[in-house]
Amino acid sequence: MIKRLAVIPARGGSKRIKNKNIRDFCGKPIIDYILSTAKTSNLFNIIHVSTDSNLIRDVVTNLGFKFDFLRPKELAHDNTPIMPVLKFVVEKYEVMNIRFDEIWLLMPCSPLVTVNQLKDASKLFEKYRGKYALTTISQYPVPIDWAFKLGKDNKLIPIQPSMFSVRSQDLEKKYFDTGSFSIFSPSCVLNSKGADPKIEFIGVELPKYNSVDIDEEEDWINAEFIYKQYIMKN
Repeated sequence: MIKRLAVIPARGGSKRIKNKNIRDFCGKPIIDYILSTAKTSNLFNIIHVSTDSNLIRDVVTNLGFKFDFLRPKELAHDNTPIMPVLKFVVEKYEVMNIRFDEIWLLMPCSPLVTVNQLKDASKLFEKYRGKYALTTISQYPVPIDWAFKLGKDNKLIPIQPSMFSVRSQDLEKKYFDTGSFSIFSPSCVLNSKGADPKIEFIGVELPKYNSVDIDEEEDWINAEFIYKQYIMKN
């Protein structure tokens, strides 16, 4: 049987949205949504919230989830890449003689992720037997080939002027990383260095409404609206 570890990174020092990872989202701490989804999926042997915050630890414990260890402060800075955090968690469990076949990264502010999406991603990852890491993607809502940059006096400068004569239906679809969740093999995590851009990924596509990345207050409002419209009503 495949042994899976889910790591939910939730450091305490969020700047743009205070206490973002445990702030109330439609009646519950936002981290509770991905915790509950992970638990309901029955995919994971251990669900670990990686945090340096005693407050977040207490919230997670009160939600009924076991807490094994805190994240060291040196891995909880604004510019800390995520791979060293995963590496620390995996190595910590190995010291406890607990090993896994798959390492999942589930983001705490991903309340729109569903159980079926986790299961579909699991099947796709297994198909390639861990040869590639996996991450969630979604299609850009408009062609990025028609992008502008903003110059002086609000002047719009086309980045690819020649592409404006191409119809949208004739343009190749482009995708972005939604930042919802990812899957890695243990060797990928343990051999990684820093942000490690050399990791090769396959993508599992999420619908556009499912791809909200909450960084600003406007993102939060948008995510709550989508949750109420698409999730609570279904």
